[in-house]
Amino acid sequence: MSSTKELEVNAENKMGTMPVGKLLISVALPMIISMLVQALYNVVDSVFVSYFDKDALTAVSTAFPLQNLMIGVATGLGVGFNALISRALGEKKRKDADEVARQGVFLEAIGYILFLIVGIFFIRLFMRSQTDDQKIIEYGVAYGSVICIFSFGMFIQMTYERMLQSTGRTFYTMITQATGAVINIILDPILIFGYLGMPRMGVAGAAVATVIGQCVAAVLAVLFNTKKNDDIKVSFKGFKPIASIIGNILSIAVPSVIMVAIGSVMTYVFNKILFSFTKLAVAVFGCYFKVQSMAFMPVFGLNTGMIPIVAYNYGARKPDRMMKTVKYSAIAAVAIMLFCLVLMQIMPAEILKLFDADDSMLSLGVPALRIMSTSFVFAGFSIVCSGLFQALGKGVYSMILSIARQLVVLIPAAYLLAKLTKNVNYVWLSFPIAEMASLVVSVTLLLIVNRKIIRPMKQTTA
Repeated sequence: MSSTKELEVNAENKMGTMPVGKLLISVALPMIISMLVQALYNVVDSVFVSYFDKDALTAVSTAFPLQNLMIGVATGLGVGFNALISRALGEKKRKDADEVARQGVFLEAIGYILFLIVGIFFIRLFMRSQTDDQKIIEYGVAYGSVICIFSFGMFIQMTYERMLQSTGRTFYTMITQATGAVINIILDPILIFGYLGMPRMGVAGAAVATVIGQCVAAVLAVLFNTKKNDDIKVSFKGFKPIASIIGNILSIAVPSVIMVAIGSVMTYVFNKILFSFTKLAVAVFGCYFKVQSMAFMPVFGLNTGMIPIVAYNYGARKPDRMMKTVKYSAIAAVAIMLFCLVLMQIMPAEILKLFDADDSMLSLGVPALRIMSTSFVFAGFSIVCSGLFQALGKGVYSMILSIARQLVVLIPAAYLLAKLTKNVNYVWLSFPIAEMASLVVSVTLLLIVNRKIIRPMKQTTA
């Protein structure tokens, strides 16, 4: 048997026959670790910026919706071709998997060009639409323009990491993400404060550190795919866009991108609501979002590991393995979120002091963190449901879930609470309210998926 055939058998043994619990751990654990490291460097980034200037922290929080949208486009497109690659491999269609990967790289390149244009022409307009504080605007322009213009590293990194994930090689993505994060953490204080003979770049230094880390991670991701990923071969010789494959990728990716876009719109509007009270509230909200990522990123990592397993076994017509994967993922996700909820409840002041919080920030931030973190109780299960929908090609269900949570419930609730109470502490309640609504929608859509896809599959494979 050839080495290629052996690799195909090994892939089948791992994704199609390895005990589900062991498989989920082997695929998801590296992703959980790497995303925790990613979340850590995001927190460290804001910590260093906060010690440079509190207005710089507010500026980074104000620029976050655009940065989040950019990451969402890259990851959303990745989710699209990731699921299709895993499904093609599950169906033993190697050439189809290779072609999906080529078309995915093409789409990611278009995504970068769009944000290059935004970075050159529209950052200042974006910042001015949220605040008229000139200092915050200038900080935001300095940070956002670098993040967008040099985002090619991030797009390449995300693209090739998704190829590794789609074939179960998540250990290598852990290395790429951890390396990029460590480089970012090391460069942050050097470039922000001008250590080791470097110029004092301030908030722009945080952005430069980020893009350098992304570029190094991108190089590693390409090398790992070239040297270690025998299941996918990406060659652009004779390449041409194939509308049918692009359409299939976008059918999964667009709902995922829209979900992130909705999140960016939510953050943008929420920031505007908070600016009506005080710019300190925006800084507190920014701190919460960074700390929240430490709780959510492990669940997102678990979800990222779950999606290719479910997609592979969906293609291989193994519904019992699919649902066992989802069950284990849901249990782990809920446990992680409950643990993080406890931490947020018992030590909010200590968390805020990491960001050089003074008494006024603590007075506003402690109740904010405690109130918003109660949404963790419901979030884990909803995230896993969203991942299941994406793996089954029902990305529109994930989009519906995100729209219901953030646009239909959260923003209207925040606006009404702000107008009716004139007290920012009540505005934070919009988060647990929205998450409860999200849980109801998740369960409803899960029942539909079970009736239309999973139950019929069990009947045909029995």
